[in-house]
Amino acid sequence: MSDNGPEALPASEATPPKAERPLTKTPMYAAMNAGRYQRQELIKTINASEGTKLICYVSSLETEIDRNDVMGFVEMLHNIPENSPIDLLLNTGGGDVDACEKLVKLVLAKAGTQPFRVIVPDLAKSAGTLMALAASKIIMSNTSELGMIDPQFLLKDARGNELTYSVMGYLEAYEEHCAVMRKNPDDPIALLMLDSFDARTVKKFQGIRDRVRTFAEDMLKRRGAPSSTISQALMSASQWKTHGQPIDYADAKQLGLPIEYLAPYDVRWSRYWELYCLLRLETEEGKKIYESAYASQIV
Repeated sequence: MSDNGPEALPASEATPPKAERPLTKTPMYAAMNAGRYQRQELIKTINASEGTKLICYVSSLETEIDRNDVMGFVEMLHNIPENSPIDLLLNTGGGDVDACEKLVKLVLAKAGTQPFRVIVPDLAKSAGTLMALAASKIIMSNTSELGMIDPQFLLKDARGNELTYSVMGYLEAYEEHCAVMRKNPDDPIALLMLDSFDARTVKKFQGIRDRVRTFAEDMLKRRGAPSSTISQALMSASQWKTHGQPIDYADAKQLGLPIEYLAPYDVRWSRYWELYCLLRLETEEGKKIYESAYASQIV
């Protein structure tokens, strides 16, 4: 002990600074978001295995592709570097063609020269099929189905009742009666049937048909596919008897689409199907989910 007070302890004997506890999610927050963490870990596993960036758009049967989907796609693509191979796990019953085109172009712009694949675990109908036409590969299995690219349009009849019309079915019926009239202008049945068609509706539906055909052919031309033949087949109301008729992987392959078939017991398909089941659980009551490894939005 010196006159100047107690001697300072050697540095080795000094009290070590108290270690700060690492910040973690609270138990309740982790529990409430456990489903999202489980799905995103599975997405990361798939990304590592496939060497791609997987984004997921899964909607309930009550919802449609629309302009509100743009925000969800921008969120999913946010952390993906430019010129990256992208996979889209897609489930939709269809929707707005203009919105569909915008979503596809957002993904293609991010993918650049790299492959863009679409995985269809369950269904991608109508406008969903249009999105799939942009892919370099469409991955399907026994549960997968595409659909004819026939827009459905809501119109009121003479009594004010709202009816859903098949654009292609309406136009094919109109053109069939016109063909009969050209052969026999006095055909009473054709005259009666043509009288039930509205000229303004015919014109409107022709514009919609041409819009869809152009978009489909533009997407198909990107990979050098026979665009006219495939688009015509997918838009044929006579070939596909109903709007909801399934086009399975074998039908799609026969049409000339770039189908990659995975058997239900294939390890890769099992991962996709597991992820799809987890995502579908979040789409009850008319919801949609947009999810990637680093983005998650349910609306």
